Amino acid sequence: MQTIVVVGGSLAGLRGAEALRRFGYEGRLVFVGEESHHPYDRPPLSKEILRGDREPEQIGLAQPESFDALELDLRLGRRAEALDTAARTVRLDDGEVIGFDGLLIATGASPRHLPGTPDRAGIHVLRTLDDSLTIRAALERGPRVAVVGAGFIGAEVAASCRARGLEVTLIETLPLPLANAVGKEIGEVIAAIHRDNGVDLRLSARVAGFEGGERVERVRLDDGSAVAADLVVVGIGVAPATGWLESSGLALDDGVVCDETCATAVEGIVAAGDVARWYNPLFGESMRTEHWTNAVEQSNAAAERLLKGADAVEPFAPVPFVWSDQYDRKIQSVGRFGPEDEVRIVHGSLEERRFVALHGRAGRLVGAVAMNRVRQLMAYRRKIREGIGLDEAVAEAEAAE
Repeated sequence: MQTIVVVGGSLAGLRGAEALRRFGYEGRLVFVGEESHHPYDRPPLSKEILRGDREPEQIGLAQPESFDALELDLRLGRRAEALDTAARTVRLDDGEVIGFDGLLIATGASPRHLPGTPDRAGIHVLRTLDDSLTIRAALERGPRVAVVGAGFIGAEVAASCRARGLEVTLIETLPLPLANAVGKEIGEVIAAIHRDNGVDLRLSARVAGFEGGERVERVRLDDGSAVAADLVVVGIGVAPATGWLESSGLALDDGVVCDETCATAVEGIVAAGDVARWYNPLFGESMRTEHWTNAVEQSNAAAERLLKGADAVEPFAPVPFVWSDQYDRKIQSVGRFGPEDEVRIVHGSLEERRFVALHGRAGRLVGAVAMNRVRQLMAYRRKIREGIGLDEAVAEAEAAE
């Protein structure tokens, strides 16, 4: 291959570019990133950056010298607008057309917006460094904060705002925070933690609209009540950034559809990170994972597939790993689990808010969630990969206590 294009200037894109060089690719490597910033780490945006504990220069994903060593043909501050798979070209927003032999799609995801959100000052989403810095500057004025959505981003923003001593209301349509991510029992623990830290938690509540003049002043809920707010952060999830691919002919289904090796149906085109939906044979399902560890691992797998071909690589079959820091609690999970799974607490207890919970389905260990039990949790990532049974995992845990 003479030219490989990486589209996506965040974690998956950079790690993919690094992997291509590590696997021996010496040709032209074009790196396209929509943001003008060099690649940076996103997890601190809702935590350390928002709290003011870290500055932008402290979250870069690579030092300038190591970035230079990759010999990238940079296109920062440029957005990919279209892909022509027949001509094998990518068109950018400034009109430049870049030909390629290989393409790694790593365009990530974009935050979802509430339908009917007015163009009113004080209403924000959080996805980029600029978003985080804008919100942080507003927090310095001591506003009343409303956070819409109690998933990972919303819960972390609420915790960060409370750490700054601000009045915070957290609004969630589901009965519990993080209910889809960690299940009912652990969701109840997280709800209690937020309440204990002074958050006004509004559960099973829907936003009916925003009120105010030029700036937001209130969030109106569907039960007729209102939440006073000078600043609103909407964290209701993200959508894969595939708009630029709609005319490409690639299969799109809540992400770029890939096989078990991260390859699309078009030879020489792979995808990785938040934008990729691939078949994971370990769990026997197609999945799209929006977390840091997957972006790193999948970009490596996609780069290897691009250079070596289907016959020379193993299926990409990871056990997903997710974490979230809220107050003094570190919440981590491994695996793939749902609300109908059997749950067993094997280390610690929910009451002490320090535990490991195992999730089982059809007798198999499929997931584990931990709070402030980092070392013990990681052992279960290996056990899930090995296909251990739930009862066996519980017996081993009991014997180790």
